[in-house]
Amino acid sequence: MRIASINRKTKETDISLTINLDGKGVSNIDSGCGFLDHMLTLFAKHARFDLDVTCKGDIEVDFHHTVEDIGISLGLAFKQALGDKKGIVRYGDTILPMDESLILSAVDISGRSFLGYKLTPKAKRVGNFDVELVEEFFIAFTSNAGINLQVNQLAGKNTHHILEGAFKSVARSLKTAVSIDKEFCDEVPSTKGVL
Repeated sequence: MRIASINRKTKETDISLTINLDGKGVSNIDSGCGFLDHMLTLFAKHARFDLDVTCKGDIEVDFHHTVEDIGISLGLAFKQALGDKKGIVRYGDTILPMDESLILSAVDISGRSFLGYKLTPKAKRVGNFDVELVEEFFIAFTSNAGINLQVNQLAGKNTHHILEGAFKSVARSLKTAVSIDKEFCDEVPSTKGVL
């Protein structure tokens, strides 16, 4: 089982996070931020990762530190759970419709960090959540996971749908990328021999 746990405490957040890449999509999320809880719940469901997250953050200031630090913790746990990456498919991509929105995501578990982020939601907030924090989450996640992630909006008007579509699309792409290629289960999928 590819499982990892991270406990990360700063002056701004106190996070406990566990991920199981070979799970069933079961999650228990308590970040103190309702919108982020919703996104991480559907992320776990569509990736088929079991995910437990608790965070006590300085949400009286805003959600920035909570969102960014959970992204960091998720990235660290994801990388740790992958281990030597032997046998993984490595690549994954998904075009996902979410009502009127259409989101394309593609991932390479390369060991090199890059985020291509081209979401253009019109609203600045969903409820009390600052929309710009979604990009901060994905920056933190990709940087610490060591992955190349592209997230592009092909269509969409409703900000909630666009963001939800992005989390679902990324989840589906990651599900494919971390899956084990049975023909090459003892090989690292790189001519370098390491990822």
